[in-house]
Amino acid sequence: MTAATPFEFEVTHRNGRARLGTLQTPHGKVQTPLFMPVGTQGTVKGLSPQEVKDAGSQIILANTYHLMLRPGEQLVADHGGLQGFSGYQGPFLTDSGGFQVMSLGHLRKIREEGVTFKSHLDGRQIELTPERSVQVQEALGADIIMAFDECPPYPAEREYIQRSLQRTARWLERCLSAKTRPDQALFAIVQGGIHADLRDESLALTLPFHTPGFAIGGLAVGEPKEEMYPAVAYTAARLPEGKPRYLMGVGHPEDLVAGIALGVDMFDCVYPTRTGRFGYALTDNGRINLNASAARTQMAPIDAECDCYTCCNFTQAYIAHLLRAEEMLGPRLLSLHNIRYLHRLVERMREAIAAGQLDTWATTWGASYFRGTLPAWFARALDEAKQPLPG
Repeated sequence: MTAATPFEFEVTHRNGRARLGTLQTPHGKVQTPLFMPVGTQGTVKGLSPQEVKDAGSQIILANTYHLMLRPGEQLVADHGGLQGFSGYQGPFLTDSGGFQVMSLGHLRKIREEGVTFKSHLDGRQIELTPERSVQVQEALGADIIMAFDECPPYPAEREYIQRSLQRTARWLERCLSAKTRPDQALFAIVQGGIHADLRDESLALTLPFHTPGFAIGGLAVGEPKEEMYPAVAYTAARLPEGKPRYLMGVGHPEDLVAGIALGVDMFDCVYPTRTGRFGYALTDNGRINLNASAARTQMAPIDAECDCYTCCNFTQAYIAHLLRAEEMLGPRLLSLHNIRYLHRLVERMREAIAAGQLDTWATTWGASYFRGTLPAWFARALDEAKQPLPG
């Protein structure tokens, strides 16, 4: 079974398990590895489309479940899709709604046919099936759409995770049967939690569909990194070399460094903007708390090396003042810096991969970020990244 697609992915450099690549989409070519800011409601919270683009964003993620409820996919389609609706003219990726199967567990019921939700907005009953998810995503017009899956929580019983991954594979086949637009690439999702044998089972069920890309799902849902990263390494090493690999819902700086070293190409997370709204800035030396009293007299920018609008124009003291005064500009400036920081982080990693120096770069970065001592999980991930691929 092969899914026809106009998308092209090319790996241009390799360094250990890490790779550089280019992915062609209907709305432009992007460089991988990359980080995708999350625009759940069709907007990256607090920032304009131009600000998001100027920060270095290449793809924006939007959410099927939320946009289906409000404003409804037809209104988005009437605007010509997400690009016309949101004003962001670059590529979009849409989540299928599968994450909400876990996050809205108290409001949903899972059946083989699909999932019935009680809307968190008005309480009405909403049914989301694989076919309905694809229908909504086709109306939203994203370049990359995701198969409807069941994302188990952590912790969960092995038997439940196994039943879930088998159902996800059956739903994938239904998604592919329902798909009608050749200008959208549908990515499959590999599940299995933290269990290598269940990951193997999910891979065996999923890879034969030969979708244009594959996602690693079911992680970053509460498990410790000591358990998460062996599962990332195991799964990424067994995904096709010539297809993009997407680690869903992951976006802390240390996760990007470890994940890219292990061969992951795409990431998304609300972390940079959510952290900014709480008054924190991301740097190579860890997070800076701009709510703290020490920031109120700091005449320096957040990061003298950063080229974002925030760091080029404002001091920490000014941003701390905005936060204390509850001026909305404060969280906006921090969100903008944090997104740019993650893009700069990935850009620097792309340069290190091209130069064949990723391990040295990542070790040096980690020593700064973790302030001297690499956590065991991080050191193990970097060591695993240097090992030959299995098989």
